[in-house]
Amino acid sequence: MRQSSNPFFILGKEVKDEYGHVLGEVVSFSVKPNGVVESVYIKHNSGKIIKHPIENIKSDGQEVILISSIKLETENLCDKIPLIWRKDQALKELVERNKISPEVYEDLHASFEGALNQLKSEAQALLEKIKIEIERCNNEIRELNYALVHLEVEHEIGEIPDPYYSKTLSMIQECIKRVNAEKADLEALRSNLSNILLGETPCKPSAEISDIKTVAPSLPEPPTMVYAKDVGG
Repeated sequence: MRQSSNPFFILGKEVKDEYGHVLGEVVSFSVKPNGVVESVYIKHNSGKIIKHPIENIKSDGQEVILISSIKLETENLCDKIPLIWRKDQALKELVERNKISPEVYEDLHASFEGALNQLKSEAQALLEKIKIEIERCNNEIRELNYALVHLEVEHEIGEIPDPYYSKTLSMIQECIKRVNAEKADLEALRSNLSNILLGETPCKPSAEISDIKTVAPSLPEPPTMVYAKDVGG
């Protein structure tokens, strides 16, 4: 999240998804003892307050966007898998040029191979999640198209006046456009991740997600503090 010094400037701001749909508003933060914000609480339109990692938040100072975890996980794997593969290849070249001993090579190669297999396993699991989300989009598009057809039929026979027809037609078309955009993004993620697993071109990096850096502590820390905004209204 782009910010100068204080992440709390998004408190109370409206939150949208990547496709312009309003989700709710920021009502609180979870803050580590060292002052680092690690998560954001969003009051969704359903009335539920849900905690989201700060890495999922993108803001330009005007809008607050919640980025999907699937997109971030895909980006992470698309970065890590090729990196480890290149390191393993470099290691192989070093041993072939007698710059490292075979014993050191075998030890490090086993470590890289284990890490690579773990990441590939995570990628396969993520592909299943993406598949489920694509199917959800297909179902939504199908239902929206049915809604559109029913609207057209009732308008055609004179049951729905023109002003109501025009308004609801625009709403349905906007929803179809949004879901199609989400589906296209998911299909692109699936394609990129599949290419990575096949050893092809790496994924293109996505847009900057957050400027808030979170560093894993080396020692356990006390429980995080939560600063809340009054949401009673």
